[in-house]
Amino acid sequence: MARELRTASADGTDVRAHDEGHGPVILVLHAARDDGSSWARVAARLSHRFRVVRLHRRQHRVDLEALLPCSIATEVEDVLAVARLTGTPVVLVGHSAGAVVALEALAEHGAMFSGALLYEPPLRLGPPVGGEALERARTTLAAGKPGRALAIFLRDVVRVRPALARLVGAITAISPGRRALVSHQLDDCAAVDQLGVRLDVYAGIDGPTVLLGGDRSPAHFGERMDALARVMPNAERVVLPGQGHHAHILAPDKVAGVIVSLADRARPG
Repeated sequence: MARELRTASADGTDVRAHDEGHGPVILVLHAARDDGSSWARVAARLSHRFRVVRLHRRQHRVDLEALLPCSIATEVEDVLAVARLTGTPVVLVGHSAGAVVALEALAEHGAMFSGALLYEPPLRLGPPVGGEALERARTTLAAGKPGRALAIFLRDVVRVRPALARLVGAITAISPGRRALVSHQLDDCAAVDQLGVRLDVYAGIDGPTVLLGGDRSPAHFGERMDALARVMPNAERVVLPGQGHHAHILAPDKVAGVIVSLADRARPG
């Protein structure tokens, strides 16, 4: 069973994480509209050999509304606070926007991490990732239609199938908890866009890195990871057949297996 880990970030803000298992540390940074719980099945498969810490990313903490939105740099400070508490170096696992946070942590503080798995980071390659569609989603949210705002975002930014975007939006519209996280999703995208194009910075990340994706994910995720693979000197592309952006939920054994392989390869000494 997961324990609660708590520490303080550089600005004094409370940082929280799920903490389970014992051994070398794997630190997980989740995607939007989550608190790390979606990675529980992967963590359960790792915790017999590793200490798995699933950070509840600040950008998605409804209890910190007064401090939000926040920058990627602020989230990196939270990552560093947890890494220092657990002991370094750690293996860093980032999913979607959480993988962009991981990239920034690796670029600025690479010595703290022995390796990283980056699962479909939506990093900028040119124009903003959100662009006009993000603004339409924000306008719709401001009009009191969070489900519709999320559907716009998923269809036009994430580029999922329109029918799926409508379904997720409809489910969100009738769930108070889900509705509360829509603004955090949009803020997450805006924070990624504010970084700009950073491929030249990421080229300096030389630790062992796995760029994980699914062959059923929207094509732009593969294009972004291909761009990373071209500049990062020690990056390996891994594609999971039959999976998309949520293999950690649908195929936790496969994702855990990739993480174990990386962790064993990245182990110091």
